[in-house]
Amino acid sequence: MDMPSEIQHQAMGYDRTATMFSPDGHLLQVEYAEKTVRLGSSSIGIVCKDGVVIVSDRRINDKLILPESANKVFEVDDHIIISAAGILSDARVLIDKVRVVAQQHKVTYDSSVDVEEIIREIANTKQMFTQYGGARPYGVAILVGGIDNQGARLFSSDITGNYFSYTSFAIGENDEKIKEVLRMKYNKNLNISGGIKLSLGIFKEILGKNFDLNRFDVAYVSTETKRIKRIHGDELKKHI
Repeated sequence: MDMPSEIQHQAMGYDRTATMFSPDGHLLQVEYAEKTVRLGSSSIGIVCKDGVVIVSDRRINDKLILPESANKVFEVDDHIIISAAGILSDARVLIDKVRVVAQQHKVTYDSSVDVEEIIREIANTKQMFTQYGGARPYGVAILVGGIDNQGARLFSSDITGNYFSYTSFAIGENDEKIKEVLRMKYNKNLNISGGIKLSLGIFKEILGKNFDLNRFDVAYVSTETKRIKRIHGDELKKHI
């Protein structure tokens, strides 16, 4: 009786390092990290006609935790926001790294950094940890939104260090289900309010009785102000 390929790979040690390819061409530690991302709480990013918005599920189960201390949307610069799914401590390290990159760019060139430069820096760092021994891959997917000279932009980077630009995207738990809804319902003429309404509607459909406005972290950057705006609790009610 033949063993399943995953068990066989484990028995032969192909999953003990991120730098060892299995005979069928897989980096198993990288694939395990991708499974970790799908256990993380979800985030939805949408490019709107007047900006870019990210809606993230904090997924707080402990009443002792202050919701504002468990933010899922982070500020990189005045015009760039980031969310993550997976091991958030890994995300924090990457976010701190690109915050420095953004400030160095501002000091050196007296201008704001492009959104793509931020995601490229994150993707390059993640790729390094799939290539060199002695360290595990970053167990986190990243969603980056912001405004630059090309307008509203949204990028996502996976475990391997690939990144792409999107009109709308989702990471974390139920990401495939969410992306299917976005493919059907996304409209390039959505404004920021419509983008928030669409995202919350998707979460309401998926979460069912567990849906609660207080569990969401919502932020957007408008093309007019190029500044981050956060929306909390009762402010979200008008978008339902």
